[in-house]
Amino acid sequence: MLDDFDILSELEADKAWEFVLTVSEGKRLIAKGVAALPSVREAMEDGIVVVTKGTTNAYVAQELLGREMPKRSYVLGRTVPAKWSAERFFTGSIPEVILRNGKLAEGVSLDEILDEMSAGDVVIKGANALDYENQVAGLLIGDPRGGTLGKIIGHVYGKGLNLVIPVGLEKQLAQSLADPFPFPDPAFAAASNVSRLWPVQGIIVTEIEALETLTDAAIFQSGAGGVCGAEGASRLVAVGTEQDIEEVRELVESIQGEPAFGELQS
Repeated sequence: MLDDFDILSELEADKAWEFVLTVSEGKRLIAKGVAALPSVREAMEDGIVVVTKGTTNAYVAQELLGREMPKRSYVLGRTVPAKWSAERFFTGSIPEVILRNGKLAEGVSLDEILDEMSAGDVVIKGANALDYENQVAGLLIGDPRGGTLGKIIGHVYGKGLNLVIPVGLEKQLAQSLADPFPFPDPAFAAASNVSRLWPVQGIIVTEIEALETLTDAAIFQSGAGGVCGAEGASRLVAVGTEQDIEEVRELVESIQGEPAFGELQS
């Protein structure tokens, strides 16, 4: 996203268009944006791409595979309403989607493929929190071994893997992730049965980055939230030439109507 609204005066722009994306529409858009990233495209051509489990990553896996998959079975941790029965919805479990040279690598575990990966390969990991200004994501950790992030992070830094973090704008926090978390002592949080928040940096892809990857328009956020299914929605503005805006409009309208995750049939 452009850092300064004054840059608007320097853009080749004669059009603007405002639109709303629900959370599920945002997930679909983000997935398309991730699939179009140069680092991901290169690894799909000649390399390894690992899509770890998560709700947004289920959409990413679909886009990379080019086909439907049971998204409800591609979830580990999840945030649901307090009085909503997750057991009746999240059923079964399928292995992580691992792609080698763009082809599904079956029968290979996450541990095995991490040992095989090298610089330039891609790991895609979703997040629970977002500090957009500082480009830092946060992951809630309940596993005493650090969960999936604990498993992959050494390989990311040790080998120079590309860590791609798809995360919706609805996950922005009220405070900076550069500030101490209310429970700076992990032992206290663990003893209190509070999830630990692990800040991490990588290639963050929100709805903004997805649209700016897929089109030539500049994208700004102008609002958030709504009702009647638009709870958590993002209100965005595209700025650009008439052709830029038409590209954005066609893309946005193609994903609007994406069913909410809780309404999925698969």
